[in-house]
Amino acid sequence: MPTIGEKNRESAGRAGRDVSATRQDAAGYSRRDFLRTAGTGLAFAVVAGRTGMRAVAQTATSYMPPQSSTGVGAWVTIDADGGILILNPAAEMGQGSKTALPVLIAEEMDADWADVRVDDAPVDGDVYGSPAWGGSRSMMTVGSRTVNSYFTQLRLVGAQIRRVLLEDAARRLDVPINELTTEPSVVIHTPSGRRLTYGEIAAFAEVPTEMPDVSETLLKSPQDFRLIGRSVPRIDIPAKTDGSARFAIDEHVDGMVYGMVTRSPVHYGTPASYNEAAIRAMPGVTTTARLDHGVGIIAESIEDVMKAREALEINWEPGAPAEQFDSEARLAEYADMAGREELAEAVNRQGDATAALDEAAKRYEADFLSDHVYHAQMEPLNAVASVRDDGVEIWVGTQSPEDVKSEAARIAGVDESAVTIHRRLLGGGFGRRSNSDFVVEAVRLSREVRRPVKLIWTREDDLHYGMFRPMNLQRLWAGVDDDGNVTAWRHCIVGDGGGLLTSGIEIPFYDIPNQAIERCAVDTGVRLHYWRSVGHGFNKFAIEAFLDEIAADQGADPYDFRRRLMQRAPRARTVLDTVAEMADWGSAVPDGRARGIAFAEQSGSLGAGVAEISVDRSSGRIRVHRFWVALDGGIIVQPDSALAQIEGGIAHGLSSILYESVTFKNGRVQQSNFTDYPVLRMSGMPEVDVRFVASEEHPSGLGESSLPLVGGAVANAFAALTGVRLRRIPFTPERVSAALA
Repeated sequence: MPTIGEKNRESAGRAGRDVSATRQDAAGYSRRDFLRTAGTGLAFAVVAGRTGMRAVAQTATSYMPPQSSTGVGAWVTIDADGGILILNPAAEMGQGSKTALPVLIAEEMDADWADVRVDDAPVDGDVYGSPAWGGSRSMMTVGSRTVNSYFTQLRLVGAQIRRVLLEDAARRLDVPINELTTEPSVVIHTPSGRRLTYGEIAAFAEVPTEMPDVSETLLKSPQDFRLIGRSVPRIDIPAKTDGSARFAIDEHVDGMVYGMVTRSPVHYGTPASYNEAAIRAMPGVTTTARLDHGVGIIAESIEDVMKAREALEINWEPGAPAEQFDSEARLAEYADMAGREELAEAVNRQGDATAALDEAAKRYEADFLSDHVYHAQMEPLNAVASVRDDGVEIWVGTQSPEDVKSEAARIAGVDESAVTIHRRLLGGGFGRRSNSDFVVEAVRLSREVRRPVKLIWTREDDLHYGMFRPMNLQRLWAGVDDDGNVTAWRHCIVGDGGGLLTSGIEIPFYDIPNQAIERCAVDTGVRLHYWRSVGHGFNKFAIEAFLDEIAADQGADPYDFRRRLMQRAPRARTVLDTVAEMADWGSAVPDGRARGIAFAEQSGSLGAGVAEISVDRSSGRIRVHRFWVALDGGIIVQPDSALAQIEGGIAHGLSSILYESVTFKNGRVQQSNFTDYPVLRMSGMPEVDVRFVASEEHPSGLGESSLPLVGGAVANAFAALTGVRLRRIPFTPERVSAALA
């Protein structure tokens, strides 16, 4: 029997077709075309309510538009030729959601993946929103929540659709339904061997008044999965490979003009005046617009708008919130704030950490620091917006399409129902594209000219007016008893950013009886935002590096030391044991190298990592040669995509802890482009070995799960190699050299 990959290669041109990616290709096949040519068929919609999702059915000829005030929208359509269209609600930014979510429905439908086409769902959170957001339901793709939140609901929808197909087949064949079974896209009458394809059933199907109830107990067991747990061809890969994939930056709309904005050099600054007349008189310039945070220019070509922006002279209002901000000076102030009880807000407390520290046989204390970090997504921020009297149309790659819709409606003064969002692939998100500021600018400029405006941020724009992971200082204290058991733990983080600081600061899998976890909040006036893994990257670095210090001082092996702290966390312990086995922990290491170990939980996934490094003492450069990762993420829906996400997290983590740093002087970002904001290059990528721990638990998040392992593992390997502790990320050559000196 051919494998899934072989079968799809044989079905080239149909298998897993990404409809949206080829919509403007001459050979493309849009959702409207699909429905128009389908003839009689079935359109399965989903009603999303407080209790979850349930499917309803209707004939394709009476197809209900996918965006509906009734709260019903089509998710699945089967045409009489056997084609199956499944809509995808999540943003596709390389993580594979455009494949993984349709797979959930196709699995329980028993659909042949070669028959499946995928298109983007319309922007309607009431219909397509994730259950992760509770009653408010949102289509926002953040926090590694997508597969985790849709997993059960979409499988139930698929199971309901399969049941309808079985009931219709039973009526047509005049047989009891319990004599029927399914194989991919076929219903089979076992006693007689008669077969009906899903397309044949769709042609004569009777629409049930109510869809059959399907409970979770009737869903497939993992051992019966045909698609889940087996890598199917990614929907987005062919178009990205042949160049037909549609990113927002590829869009060209008739009558389009170009827009750019010069933003305040200090975050949240405002323009007082500018040479408006001179700019408007320049060749190709259509108009200018004063914004709250800068000045926008609209011109007939990208060359015209860039030349005009170079000539722009702006006088800025004094007194912006970040005007006097100096990142190095502020970090020194953070050190004075850490641990002061009058400034601390409790994040978590258990037992009495203060008393336990006082009674400890030995106490430990250390400070850890982290710089601001920039998202550095490869596709520059951009959007095309067209504001008309009757509504707004937007072409954009966004992680938060509903925010785009509501903001556009507010700015244009129209109802949200008059806003159309054309969702496009994202050339990198990492949290940055969950903010709609760049789309707001495009809508604002289009409102000025009532023409489509393509707004593009340059790399320098994005760095100077970025939204960063916050810098911080963390002070940790710990106490151990006479037997070397950790009895007290206190952790105080100082910085700006609220919840951006405290994600990952807790230690739920380490059995330490007395804990005090705190935050000291400040306001820097700097734009901050979610960054991949949010606060886990710097918090797990500090936690894991500090634990290593304690283990080394106690004469304990760092793996054994953590293992002892995980007595009450068997899943975490299994993950730790697995990575130790993978790396052959305790065995001889090549000369000039050393290994470090770390553990982290993120988005419900449990991970452990081992880094093997060397150091060029003459330059201060750390080289990571190998990185082993063991991860328990529950059921792995698409193994190839999962592996890519884990490897990507390691790459992103290494980039952030070895290279990336944004600094401020007099409120101004000191970096401008990749020349002075270096990122990991291919030559710096280590060999990465990943093992998923077998699990039948509900899927947890994977996209951010490996990144928090990197800082601690590399820092601990450095200490094992040199005897020196690195306590500030990134570990730049200058800082490494200073530490070794």
